[in-house]
Amino acid sequence: MSATDQVQNLILESADFEDFLNELARFSAHQMAGDGDDALCGITLLRDRKAATIGWSSPSAREVDEIQYSLSQGPCLTAAKEEREVYVPDLLEEDRWGPDYAAAVASHGLRSVFSLPFHLQGEARAALNLYSDFPHKFDGRAAERARDFTREISQALRLAVRFSLHADSAINLKATLESRTIIDIAVGIVMAQNRCSQEAAVEILTEASSNSNTKLRDIAKSLVASVGGPGARTYYQEPGKVGSGPGA
Repeated sequence: MSATDQVQNLILESADFEDFLNELARFSAHQMAGDGDDALCGITLLRDRKAATIGWSSPSAREVDEIQYSLSQGPCLTAAKEEREVYVPDLLEEDRWGPDYAAAVASHGLRSVFSLPFHLQGEARAALNLYSDFPHKFDGRAAERARDFTREISQALRLAVRFSLHADSAINLKATLESRTIIDIAVGIVMAQNRCSQEAAVEILTEASSNSNTKLRDIAKSLVASVGGPGARTYYQEPGKVGSGPGA
């Protein structure tokens, strides 16, 4: 079975996007280890100017990826941002990202790093990050194998990331619509309480939000909940009006 076929099976068998990415990272580490079982693998995704390891073969792989994020530099970030391969034959002789990066990763017992970009298209950028206990692990045939493997699975990862982006967009849209709905209901309540226009009701809620240093959405939720519940009601009044409730 080809790597592409195996990755497609991972997509079908995984419970969700995160599960698929972790399985993909473990599969990648196994493929790249060759005769040994020393390779670690992480998958870095750059999106909205933020970097995150979205799949890892082990907790150690995630930790060494995150060293780069804390320093804002390193081979996987360079590979993802510039969409080019970055190879570190021996961390003990590496100084491209200053002494802190190489020393921090080497302290995990690692000696070589190979980062290869995925070509996802669109705004997202990603890279496959391979780590080994041995220096020069990804020379020659190992590097070719890594390149071939990355090319094979790029399409699968591209589709997975695309589905994830759509899912995130759907969740954000739902949250936005829910916020707008609750705010619209709150505006209606204030209009009824104050017998005012929609514009005036929005102004009342906005002023209440500003005065209490509370998000408008939370003010709206509080008002709707208090009016709908059996307890005391919250009353937002037009600026300049005297009184503490309806009919005052």
